[in-house]
Amino acid sequence: MSKYDIVIIGSGLGGLQCASILGRKGYKVLVLERQTQPGGCMQSYHRHGEDLDTGMHYVGGLGEGNCLHSTFKYLGLTELPWQLLDPEGFDRVTIGDRTFKYAQGHEAFVETLAREFPNERKGLENYAHTMREVGNHLFDAIKPRDEVDFFTTSLFASSTYEYLHETFHDELLINALCGSSLKMELAKDTLPLYNFAQANNSFVQGSYRLKGDGNLIVNKLLDNIRSFGGELACNAEVEELIEKDGKLVAARCKNGEIYEGDFFISNAHPAVTCDLVKESTKLKKVYRNRIARLENTYGMYTVSLILKPGQLKYFNWNQYIYKQPNVWDYYKEEGPVSGILISCRVPESGEDARILDILTPLPWDRIERWENTRIGHRGEDYVALKERMADECIAMAERFIPGLHNMVEARYSTTPLTYRDYTLTPNGSAYGVRKDYHNPMMTLLSAKTPIPNLYLTGQSLTLHGLLGVTMTSLFTVAEIIGKEEAWKITQTV
Repeated sequence: MSKYDIVIIGSGLGGLQCASILGRKGYKVLVLERQTQPGGCMQSYHRHGEDLDTGMHYVGGLGEGNCLHSTFKYLGLTELPWQLLDPEGFDRVTIGDRTFKYAQGHEAFVETLAREFPNERKGLENYAHTMREVGNHLFDAIKPRDEVDFFTTSLFASSTYEYLHETFHDELLINALCGSSLKMELAKDTLPLYNFAQANNSFVQGSYRLKGDGNLIVNKLLDNIRSFGGELACNAEVEELIEKDGKLVAARCKNGEIYEGDFFISNAHPAVTCDLVKESTKLKKVYRNRIARLENTYGMYTVSLILKPGQLKYFNWNQYIYKQPNVWDYYKEEGPVSGILISCRVPESGEDARILDILTPLPWDRIERWENTRIGHRGEDYVALKERMADECIAMAERFIPGLHNMVEARYSTTPLTYRDYTLTPNGSAYGVRKDYHNPMMTLLSAKTPIPNLYLTGQSLTLHGLLGVTMTSLFTVAEIIGKEEAWKITQTV
């Protein structure tokens, strides 16, 4: 039996960031990972001689003075080979036969779209102001002596859909502004304005791709953790968090190992975390039921294409394509895939593209009949579904890349079932718990739990993606090191 200051369950981005920060602060840290390799949705997998990403495609706000720069610099992540996407159009949204560009910088963002929608300039300026303001307050929940209650801010209780329709008159512009939002779940009835504006602000500040796969981030954080004396144990699936006298004292793994700790941080989904605490005087039924009732966002289907050499030049932006101006609803409709994101991996050398990822939402009810199966044993009908969707995604992509089908050397696909089995996320959710502006206090989760030395981290708490997980990691470690120390990390270093 081993004893640590901090025991972290799960080696996704949030778990690794917390471990890196706490290790640097002098805590003895252990990260427990149920899989054979760390990283969660940041990890890549090796096929056909290439490393293919599972969840990492691009990130915003890394430039000096931008919202994530200081924190990423503190974590050593700014040292990685980031490539700035095309400032004149880092995201390009094709709807029908028209394409709209998102330019870097709030002023350029407004100017570029105002040329397409001159009567909407005032609304675009107001939207840019909203993005900038929310971005300026990304880490307010840990700001020392801050009098504002972060979790009751009005933007959490405001509807994205209603805000956009109050701000703009042209439905096509609203679709264009939302067309890059395959990086979140567009839900008319629930999506808070805070989540929409915060995520989009970071990308407008500046969008970046890695020259390489997501394991670059994983390995850098692991190097940090180990340099501070921290440890990682893979194939160590936690089966119980043991409570004694109202506090957690140990994590017991399925391999028989028991790890004692003073503090415990769970990077697992909150519902999974509750299930790990079998007996507790603190984790009451009302809290467990609240967590169990939370709905989750949809999952994603991804087909990764390995291209034949010399077939396609690298393009330095993200390409979104929709058949119709119905970006809020298209994924709910039956029929062939009608909306996709195409992400092109930065070439290791030269100008030729080698790897393309094509993503589209895949609601759980489309694959629910296979929920009691496991990877590699789902049957011919499931394989047929994946192949059909791959064909449909490629057909959509050919609106932008004619002849793509014939450029493909190999292809590999994943569904929400894949993510569920690897990460234990209910329904293979891509963005964690669904936030609801009607009831933000119920769907926004604090890092604190009723057990005083158990904390949560990860995208299910407040905001998803690299931005949201990084923000939440700071909120989590602030509970241990204090707000003032956590706040310093977000400032210029």
